[in-house]
Amino acid sequence: MTSIPLKGKPHDEILDNMQSFRSQDADFLTGRTWSLVYHLSQEHDAFLKKAHNLYFSENALNPMAFKSLKRFEHEVVKMAADLLNGDNSVVGTMTSGGTESCLLPVMAYRELARSKKRWRKLRPEMIAPESVHVAWEKAARYFNVKMVSIPLKADFTVDVDILKMKMNKNTILIVASAPSYPHGVIDPIEEIGQIACEKHIPFHVDSCLGGFFLPFMEQIGYLIPPFDFRCKGVTSISADIHKYGFGAKGASVLLYKNMAYLKHQFFIHQNWPGGIFASPALLGTRPGGPIAAAWAAMNAIGLTGYQQMAKNVMATTERLTNGINAIQGLKILGKPQMSVFAYGSTDPLIDIFAVGDVMENKGWHIDRLQRPEGLHAMVTPAHETVADQYLKDLKNALEFVKNHPELASKGNAAMYGMIANVPFRGLIKKQIQKMMEKMYGADGEMPMDNSGKASLPVRFGTGILKWLSKKKSSNG
Repeated sequence: MTSIPLKGKPHDEILDNMQSFRSQDADFLTGRTWSLVYHLSQEHDAFLKKAHNLYFSENALNPMAFKSLKRFEHEVVKMAADLLNGDNSVVGTMTSGGTESCLLPVMAYRELARSKKRWRKLRPEMIAPESVHVAWEKAARYFNVKMVSIPLKADFTVDVDILKMKMNKNTILIVASAPSYPHGVIDPIEEIGQIACEKHIPFHVDSCLGGFFLPFMEQIGYLIPPFDFRCKGVTSISADIHKYGFGAKGASVLLYKNMAYLKHQFFIHQNWPGGIFASPALLGTRPGGPIAAAWAAMNAIGLTGYQQMAKNVMATTERLTNGINAIQGLKILGKPQMSVFAYGSTDPLIDIFAVGDVMENKGWHIDRLQRPEGLHAMVTPAHETVADQYLKDLKNALEFVKNHPELASKGNAAMYGMIANVPFRGLIKKQIQKMMEKMYGADGEMPMDNSGKASLPVRFGTGILKWLSKKKSSNG
C-alpha cells in the first residue's frame, strides 16, 4: 500500500527521484519516437514552459474571472478558422486534445438531431471510414450513437459508393479524415461534402493530425485536395495545436461553421444549488496553461515559421519514404499525402512485426498497424538528423529477420501477428480488458516482455497461440 508520507520530503530529493523515473521513458528528444510527442526544439520547449507556467493555476472554467484566457481562446479559434478558410461566421472552442475534439461533435450533432421532432424516436447513427481515429468509436459508445464503419478502397481512402448506400433516416453525422492516422491519406472531402449537403447531414472533417500542417504544405506549393471550409457541406473541423501547431499538451481546437451547430455543444444547468452552471466543452475545470501556450506558440512561430517547418518535415518524410521503397522487401502503404505513413513487407517470408522488434532492440520506439500489417511513423523536425540512421538500421533489421525467420514466432512479433489475424475479435477485446484491469488495478502491474520492457503481455500472445493450436487440433 502506498500512502502519503507522514512528513514532506525536500524538493530537490523529489525532483531527483522524478528525473530518475524518466530513464525508462521513450526518448523523443533525439528523434527515437515516431508518435506521441511533437518536438520542435529545446528552445521552443523552454519558451512554451514559460508561457504555460504564467497560467499554471488559472482556470478557464470562468471566462469572467480570467478574461485573458478567454482572449487567448478566442484568438486561437479565429486564427485556426482563418487558416482553415472559414468565414466570419465560424466559431469554436479549445479542447484538451483530439479525443475531446472527437467526442464533442458526436454529442453536439446528436443534440441537434434531438432538437428536431422527427428524430425523437429514432436511434442516431454516424458514418465514418474504418480508418477514422478510434476516438470516434469511443464517442459513439459514450453518447449512444451507432457507428457505421465504411470499408476502404485499395488506396486506403473511404469507399464513397458504400458510404452513400449506408446513409438512412437515422444518420446524424458523417466523418472523414484529413489525413487518416494509419496511412496518412486524405479522404475525398469535396465529394463527401457534396453528398452531405444534398442530404442535409452534418459533416465533420477530422483534421486533428493535419489541420496545422496541410495548409502550410499547400502554401509552399504542394498539391493538397481541398479538405476544409472551402468544401461545400463541411460543418465542423477539428485540429490539434499540440501536434504540428507545436503547442503544449493538451490543446486542440474544434470549429463549427456557425453558432447554429456550436450551441448544441454547450452544457447549461440552471437549477443546481451551487449556482447556474454553463460549460462550453467537455471539461469543467479547464487548465489555463495549455490555452496560453497554444496562443503563445502560434504567435511565436508565425506563418513563415510554420511554412519552413512544413518544408523541412516534408523533405525528411520524402527521404524516408523513398528510402523505404528502395529497400527490397518493403513498401509504403498507399500514397501518403502528409508526414505520416505506414509500410509493410512485400515478401511473405518476412514478418514486418519481427522487423519492428529488431528496430526496437536498436533503440527505436516502433508503432505497429494491423489490417494490413505494417509499421507506422509520424515525422517531426526531430527526425531530420536521424533519418539516415533509421534507414540504415531498418535495412539491417530486414536482413537480420531474413536470416532469422524464427523471430516471427517469438516475442512481440508473434503476439502482434496473432492479434492482427485472430478471426474472433471478441477474444482480443476480452484479453485486453484483463490487461487493462491489471495495469489500473490495486498493484498497477505493467505488462512486460521477456527483456523487461513495457509491452503488451507476452503471455497474451502465447495464450492465443495455444488457443489457436487447440482449435486447429479439434478441427482435424
